[in-house]
Amino acid sequence: MKVFNLACRQDHRFEGWFASADDFDSQHARGLIECPICAGRTIRKLPSAPRLNLSGASAPVAEDKASPPARGAEAGAPTPEQVHAMLSRLARHVIENTEDVGEKFAEEARRIHYNETPERGIRGVATAEERAELADEGIEVFSLPLPNSRKGPLQ
Repeated sequence: MKVFNLACRQDHRFEGWFASADDFDSQHARGLIECPICAGRTIRKLPSAPRLNLSGASAPVAEDKASPPARGAEAGAPTPEQVHAMLSRLARHVIENTEDVGEKFAEEARRIHYNETPERGIRGVATAEERAELADEGIEVFSLPLPNSRKGPLQ
C-alpha cells in the first residue's frame, strides 16, 4: 500500500492510498483522482517522508529546550494541515448525521420547530432572506458551506 500526499490546483492537500506507485500513475493518467474539497482533477504529488518500520528502534530523543518551538506551537495554534483535517472531519460528521432536504430547508426547519414533523438534524440550502426570517422566528440555523464533492458518497 502506497500513501501519497496530494494537492489540487487550489492547493487543497489530502492523502491518496494506492495499491502501488503504478496504480497511482494509472489512475492519475485516466483522471480518476479528484480533490475531496473542490472536486478538481488537476492533482500533483507532494514530497513526503517515507515511514520506516524498524524493529528495536531506540527511544525518541528528548526535545532540545534551546531550539525554537514548531510553527504555531508557541500559542498552541494548529497548523493549516490540522485545521484542514478538522474541517474535513466536521463536514463528514455533518453529512453523516443530518438529512439533506435541499431547497426545502427553511420549510422543513419550520416544520421541525413547530413540532409538525419529528425532530432531526437537517441540512440544505436557504437564501440570506430565509435565514433571517428563521432567526426572527427563533429558529437557530448556521451556514456551513460544503463542497459539492462532500455532498455525495464519502470515501
